Amino acid sequence: MAIKDIELPRKVLVGENALYEIDALVSELGFTKKPLVICDEITKEVAGDIVCSELEVDATLSRFSSPEEVFDFEKLVSRKKLGYVVGVGGGRILDTGKLVAFKTQKPFISVPTSASHDGIASPQVSLKQDKPVSVRVHSPTGVLCDTRVIAKSPKRLLASGAADAISNYTAVLDWKLAHEKTGEYFGDYAAALAGMSAEIVMENAGKVVDDVSMLVEALISSGVAIGIAGSSRPCSGSEHLFSHTLDLICEKPALHGEQCGVGTIMMAYLHKADWRGVRDALKKCGAPTTAKELGITDEKILEALMKAHGMRDRYTILGSGLSRNGAEKVAKETGVI
Repeated sequence: MAIKDIELPRKVLVGENALYEIDALVSELGFTKKPLVICDEITKEVAGDIVCSELEVDATLSRFSSPEEVFDFEKLVSRKKLGYVVGVGGGRILDTGKLVAFKTQKPFISVPTSASHDGIASPQVSLKQDKPVSVRVHSPTGVLCDTRVIAKSPKRLLASGAADAISNYTAVLDWKLAHEKTGEYFGDYAAALAGMSAEIVMENAGKVVDDVSMLVEALISSGVAIGIAGSSRPCSGSEHLFSHTLDLICEKPALHGEQCGVGTIMMAYLHKADWRGVRDALKKCGAPTTAKELGITDEKILEALMKAHGMRDRYTILGSGLSRNGAEKVAKETGVI
């Protein structure tokens, strides 16, 4: 049996005013040198200033507009002076922090200011190149989620996070299908954990956006499932390929989680699974369920459905691709267009 490399966070703190416990978290993790705190102008005001005050350091506005730029930055910081990296913000800031920490071989602490994605605790960084790719890095050593801060983030971001958790539903179905069709490794425990996150959010769809702790725990569990699986498989399937395609072909794509949610409706239909249950849960969360609600044209939805299979070398329910007639059928019968 091949050796598995499982990475998980060492410490996770979730609760109101958790920001004021970051010094205790750092002490428990045994970090003694000064950190590099990465944030942007908005997240600096929302949480970064408090983090820096508690850690007695100056905030560093991200010198990178995206994680991709980290690859082109030769000398990030002095490794001798840097103790660890703290990312304070949304998905792009956290991905940037994870990548800086990985390249400098330093620990990373994840401090999300919203719950719009499942990258809070995962060992993955999403990069937008010719095709979107996921790069394996290290899991955050520590995760600190201040529910007071996250609850104040726009409801649209929270609904997007709920939709991203729900998208595990079809990701797991795709992973199992790939195992059956190609013999690809399938991890029962990681799949069960990812599936449970989707199930809990769907069952509590009417209140999950207001119950920030539940939403955060679902997204953290998704990140842990990725760490156990050693890949994004338990949380990223055909619905994510659909979303990644929209990112490439649309001038103004919707939020990642929103697109994944709509993709999950259609992919569940293709799997002959409970697509209506997915759609109803998304509605209760306040997440989009149609092209119009995404702000994307019907034609772009169809184009994405036909091109999604080619986004990466990963077997899903899309197989070798949908024809235009096939794309129109799934999009129309699920009410997406």
